[in-house]
Amino acid sequence: MVNLDSDLLRTFVAVTEAGSVTDGAARIHRSQSATSLQIKRLEAILGQPVFERHGRGVVLSDTGRQLLPVALEITARLDTVLQDISQQTVTGKLRVGIPDDHGRAKLVEIIASFTRHHPKVELDVTCALSAQFPDALDKGTLDLAIYEVECPKEHEEVLIEDPTCWVSSAHQEFLTVDCLPVALFDHACWWRDAAISSLKASGKPYRIVYSSQSVAGVIAAVEAGIAVGLLGRSSLHSGLSVVSNGLGFGSTPTSKLVMASSGSRDTGPQDAMKAAIRSAYLAKV
Repeated sequence: MVNLDSDLLRTFVAVTEAGSVTDGAARIHRSQSATSLQIKRLEAILGQPVFERHGRGVVLSDTGRQLLPVALEITARLDTVLQDISQQTVTGKLRVGIPDDHGRAKLVEIIASFTRHHPKVELDVTCALSAQFPDALDKGTLDLAIYEVECPKEHEEVLIEDPTCWVSSAHQEFLTVDCLPVALFDHACWWRDAAISSLKASGKPYRIVYSSQSVAGVIAAVEAGIAVGLLGRSSLHSGLSVVSNGLGFGSTPTSKLVMASSGSRDTGPQDAMKAAIRSAYLAKV
């Protein structure tokens, strides 16, 4: 009888999180060839591929997406049991920054999972505008943070990619206006620069009628029909629609939601929280 080995599941999770076999191998301290063999063995057991080639890396296949939440749950439970039995309890204090807009939906899931597995860690969670989080990490006022960037740096682990697009109210057209009204993020956000670059590329006159620090604020202006706004496709719903190409906007970037840490020596709570965050976000891949 063929069984799924937890070691194979750990390798699968590592490659998924890293986005490539090479980087996944480094995470589990194995050679690339050994990691590839484990993935092949897993696929042989399942009878289907778990990854598809994507550029220089890999993305999950349909089978991989089905397997990922199970693999995350099993490996997390095994780690918890080992800690409980061996009394290697994670303790300490952890200061975490989570973006206000992305954080609302995920915060309860992440905190519940973490506190259930690590009740002796004292959490200090900041749910706010994430543009300030990188600076807070550099200054050591946060230990771990999730925030959005256009171009991730080497130390920033990508959790989600969200293509941006120009959006309007589903009930409002702006094709015939002489000067396009726009809603933008405030000056502290790189989204504003991306939006203005796209607007200038269109060559169409525009005026900024609304500025906000949050996604919710920009969405409110767009829903009200007073402006168009640059948003992630994940924000689209029945009341919003992608603006017609007739306005001639320039290209817009893909936003990356990343996770980064301060490099604190006390890595126990950090590593445990990173695992909980990956589970919450990657289980939805």
